[in-house]
Amino acid sequence: MKLGVFDPVFGSLTLDEMLDKIAAAGLNAVEIGSGGNPGNPHCPTDELLASEEARKAYLEKFTSRGIMISAFSCHNNPISPDKEEARQGDEILRKSIKLASLMGVQVVNTFSGTAGDSDDAKAPNWPVTPWPTVYSDILTWQWEQKLIPYWKEIGKLAEEHGVKIGIELHGGFLCHTPYTILKLREATCDAIGANLDPSHLWWQGIDPVGAIKILGKAGAIHHFHAKDTYLDQDNINMYGLTDMQPYGDVQTRAWTFRSVGCGHSLSEWSDIMSALRTYGYDYVVSIEHEDPLMSVDEGFQRAVTNLQSILIREQPLDMWWA
Repeated sequence: MKLGVFDPVFGSLTLDEMLDKIAAAGLNAVEIGSGGNPGNPHCPTDELLASEEARKAYLEKFTSRGIMISAFSCHNNPISPDKEEARQGDEILRKSIKLASLMGVQVVNTFSGTAGDSDDAKAPNWPVTPWPTVYSDILTWQWEQKLIPYWKEIGKLAEEHGVKIGIELHGGFLCHTPYTILKLREATCDAIGANLDPSHLWWQGIDPVGAIKILGKAGAIHHFHAKDTYLDQDNINMYGLTDMQPYGDVQTRAWTFRSVGCGHSLSEWSDIMSALRTYGYDYVVSIEHEDPLMSVDEGFQRAVTNLQSILIREQPLDMWWA
């Protein structure tokens, strides 16, 4: 496995400054925002699509430092009932797939999206309970009329371009658990898989090692985010796990994103790394910094230090002892 970072955390730096910083930290991969929610501070997407020379010059900045691009990421809602939001999400996703293909990048990361409750809806609707049964009816409609048709088309596009789609299993979107991403994958194609982030599993009560076993056996882990979550049981008792307080309300929130090792022990993170290797994932572990208690530099370096100590980099030798 290789250690990398998701670039929005260094959005205030130029591309060269960012690459120098992560190379100095000992990283050999970077996940590049190509549009959507992370923005694209280091990726002139349209310019790169238009010019082979621009792509060569851009890629040289990475390869000259021994750094690979692990993914282009364009997190958005391409099936939003807001037609303009859906159009923008779809457009940047298609552009990112084409750019990844042109530049030899294996993965494009995004969200599955969430539809409304009907064709006349104004806002997304994320059903989380089967009763009253209207919620189950909405969920069935969303999957059959919006989610599956859209991702069948995008999955085919990804296959044609030799690119894998990493859908982040994130609350608020229709694919947010191992079951839902496998359901979508079965209904579409194997180009569709997970960008697995333990931080979004812990607050749903999902064991990341268990999720890795489920998805790894299916060959459905396409990318991996390294971000931790601190669960505050006293606040969970008050607000539950579907806590709608702003992320900045750390004192009262049920759970809070943290840098790796600040929410769960390094022993647990070591088990995660071992599970990734055991179940066939040998690609990039991409640090995502969203820790409200630490500066960018401190949170990034904490994650780097902790992950460097547990990352499995080399291939195992033959079992000479067995």
